[in-house]
Amino acid sequence: MSPVLIGVENIATPKWARMGRRAASVSLGKALRSLPAAVRVVLRLAWRTSPRLTLLAGVVHVLSGCVTAFGLLATADVFSALLRDGPTPERVAASLPALAVVVGSYVARALLDTAVAAVESSLRPRVTRAANDEVTAVLVRAELLAFEDADFRELARQGGRHGVRSLENSLRYLADLTSSCITMVAAVITVGLLNPWLAPALLLAAAANAWASARVSKLRYEHFLDSVTRNIRKSVVEEVATHREFALERHALTLQEQLLAEHRRIADSLVDDEIRVAHRTNLVRLAGRALAGLGTGIAYGVLVFLLHTGGMELALAGTALLAMRTGFSSLSTTTRAVNSLYEDSFYIDFYRKLLAEGAERAQTSSDVLPPPDPELITLTDVTFTYPGKETPALDRVSLTVRRGEVIALVGENGSGKTTLGKVLTGLYPASGGTVRWDGVDIAEADQTSVHSAIAVIAQDPAQWPMTARRNVTVGRLDREDEQAWRDAVTKSGADEVLDSLPAGADTVLSRRFNDGQDLSGGQWQRMGIARGMYRDAAVLIADEPTASLDAKAEARVFEGLRQATARRTTILVTHRLANIRNADRIVLLDKGRIVEQGTHEELMALRGHYFELFELQASAYRGDLLAQPAQP
Repeated sequence: MSPVLIGVENIATPKWARMGRRAASVSLGKALRSLPAAVRVVLRLAWRTSPRLTLLAGVVHVLSGCVTAFGLLATADVFSALLRDGPTPERVAASLPALAVVVGSYVARALLDTAVAAVESSLRPRVTRAANDEVTAVLVRAELLAFEDADFRELARQGGRHGVRSLENSLRYLADLTSSCITMVAAVITVGLLNPWLAPALLLAAAANAWASARVSKLRYEHFLDSVTRNIRKSVVEEVATHREFALERHALTLQEQLLAEHRRIADSLVDDEIRVAHRTNLVRLAGRALAGLGTGIAYGVLVFLLHTGGMELALAGTALLAMRTGFSSLSTTTRAVNSLYEDSFYIDFYRKLLAEGAERAQTSSDVLPPPDPELITLTDVTFTYPGKETPALDRVSLTVRRGEVIALVGENGSGKTTLGKVLTGLYPASGGTVRWDGVDIAEADQTSVHSAIAVIAQDPAQWPMTARRNVTVGRLDREDEQAWRDAVTKSGADEVLDSLPAGADTVLSRRFNDGQDLSGGQWQRMGIARGMYRDAAVLIADEPTASLDAKAEARVFEGLRQATARRTTILVTHRLANIRNADRIVLLDKGRIVEQGTHEELMALRGHYFELFELQASAYRGDLLAQPAQP
């Protein structure tokens, strides 16, 4: 048996799914009472999108149902005129006006149905676009830290993908429900007017169908919540089994069959549960259909009894039969619409939760503006803990950075140096303590203004699917400076990347486009460095900017960074200690705390942890490690 590679025990049930499980455990009556909340979301969005089309859609649907009801009542006149005491030429002639009314009602219904389709085809795309816009806006404006929260990322996926689609579907189901409900009510009223005993039997069938449909939807939703963690795990396995970024090691480590086996195990588990749920829903449907059939049988039995006893004329019985058939047809449509609305209401709830949580996590705006080029950045007892973690990544860190300084943050993996760079520049909000720029607490300042004053060179830069030129100038879109672009490209070594591209700077850097070009890790890193240089911000954070570069390219980049940082505050995060000997100050972190800081010479003289790390790296170049005798 193949070993488990991606354990489901490491994937916690998302918070929104735990809340959904509590919602799914409530009684069926309470669950159905929650349906209007989803309907209100759909109607509110439709009204905000286009009040005119929303009102027109409602009017047309109501008219369509009313015309159907009018047609049923007019049919009674036709049957009465034709069938009372047998049809004669005189009675046929007398029935022609009523017949014309019935035909007219069918024509009007056809025209109204066409109008309904036209209005819906205009309204639905607008509502979908508005919903997509809301989701995109809330995700674009969310703070960076929100995307470190796995629960929020999964809520964004469910609320964005399923939620928007459910809103679009619900608008159509709501339209069908409006029309079919009016038609069903008209049918019930018609048979009730003809004979009061027929209406309760018709309503019994409606209640049975509604119960079965709601129960089936509830079972499906419970199944969705039960399988959510396995579906997340399955998507992770699919990613590592099929995506390009895992392809090299997937083949080199011969993991293809193991990954396929794991994917099959998870898929088989999901299929088994799906089959069990299908059997349960089939039994519920069978019970609902049996009860509905009983109601239908009772209705027809009552009709036969009335005819047999003379309690209803044959002409009226024909109208009642037509009304009952119309009612059962509308009942079927109503049941499907309610069923679909109920099922989609859960996903619409995810959409609502996404908008609400996204608003809470939105990047803050404020009238407090930070200094555009701070003279002094001061961290006081700063603590930071990642979402879902108990151990802080930064623990009571205090640090002062002066304008124009080059500060190198060093330490072992997991020491908190990358996190400190993000907190210092306002990308992550401190969990405790304060970060001040010239006395301004950046937690209270306008975040867009704070971020406008920083530039980031990431270890794994974003691979923007744009032209090579735009990949650099996207660093500051409001800046049109050809000379600055050339300087950034030259100092970063990105000019060598451009020279290798088929269309030079106009080459699109993505294989998803025709004639697009992909880059190596080192080439992407040079493009990211050029982008950070072109941004020309007051505070620059460079996180392992040369991790993927060879020695020659690395030397060129650091020389370019040295020239570019002559007039700005620079935070350099790196493992390569040989490159930071000329830094104004070196800050060594260990387990989220600053343990040493000073110049290279001061720290070497201290002969502490930094000295050990530097000597360990230097010995590899001197050959000391190779010269050491093997340990017994």
